[in-house]
Amino acid sequence: MQRRPFLKTALGATLAAGLSRAEEPSPRKLGWALVGLGSLSTNQIAPAFAKCRFSKLSAVVTGTPAKGVKWREQYGLSEKQVYNYENFDSILNDPTIDVVYIVLPNSMHCDFVIRAAKAGKHVFCEKPMANSADECRRMIEACKTAKRQLGIGYRCQREPHHVEAIRFAREKVFGEVRHVEAAFGFKSGDPKQWRLRKALAGGGALMDVGVYALQACRYLIGEEPSEVSAIETKTDPVKFAEVDETINWVMKFPSGRTANCMTTYNLNGCNFFTATAERGRFGMEPAYSYDGLKGWTSDPKRPLDPPATDHFAVEMDAFSEAILNDKPFEPAGEEGLRDMLVIEAIYRSIANGKVEKVAAQ
Repeated sequence: MQRRPFLKTALGATLAAGLSRAEEPSPRKLGWALVGLGSLSTNQIAPAFAKCRFSKLSAVVTGTPAKGVKWREQYGLSEKQVYNYENFDSILNDPTIDVVYIVLPNSMHCDFVIRAAKAGKHVFCEKPMANSADECRRMIEACKTAKRQLGIGYRCQREPHHVEAIRFAREKVFGEVRHVEAAFGFKSGDPKQWRLRKALAGGGALMDVGVYALQACRYLIGEEPSEVSAIETKTDPVKFAEVDETINWVMKFPSGRTANCMTTYNLNGCNFFTATAERGRFGMEPAYSYDGLKGWTSDPKRPLDPPATDHFAVEMDAFSEAILNDKPFEPAGEEGLRDMLVIEAIYRSIANGKVEKVAAQ
């Protein structure tokens, strides 16, 4: 396994997105269709379009007619711009839609990504990419066959604090990063929510928020983990009968460097990473929230305090700009596959109590 150039996939467009270009003509905006109108679409993604330079909301897809009416009124959409899951494939005939953004339960990602690609649309998919590595591969292949881009919603890879932390690691500002600790979790509420159903979510805290901690370790160390060891803890076996509640895992990398991670649905306040390098430390807390992120370093002369951005506006515009310029986008589907291969190794380790190798891509 080789080190990956994480820095160049995250830098560049991120900070530039906030610069004023008043003197330039208005750019073309790609039309986006949101598939799934839950909390994330309602409270974060849709409002972010107002801050976008290259992206606009052109359609929505929902299984709830009342939501369609509400979104039409709020965003000035016509009846033709509101689709349902049954007539979704007719977007093939809608030239106003350039990108389809999949914001559905994890188990539905694979099907709708493939359908969107077959309809000739570029696809942006929320994390986790899918419920299995096999589904990830099918999604990647479908988009390649259709000659359409597939982006994954790893917003932190373009968030300025994380971009700067990646720069610290890649440029060895504090020396080589030798170890990373990362955690993300919260106390889960409604016991009837889809995230607690394995058939829909594929897993619990690990699939939902643990992937952020996993991502941070991978892009700070800059290697793919070679093996993992994990344990699972449950304090409420009824509520979490189908999915994991709390998982602790250790990752070893080919270079011998290590990472300790935790994710949970049992308590609030776990939202950080700490990178320990040869000549200092740096980190973030909170690290993965939609706003209010704070960075720190062991050297006051090298702060980790860049300006804040709207995470969703930045990543959507980056995807649109890549399409407009006919350039590859990162993080792409292969990045989602890499995470899923590690996640599957974590679940295998929990099941058999042994150290598990991470399967090859």
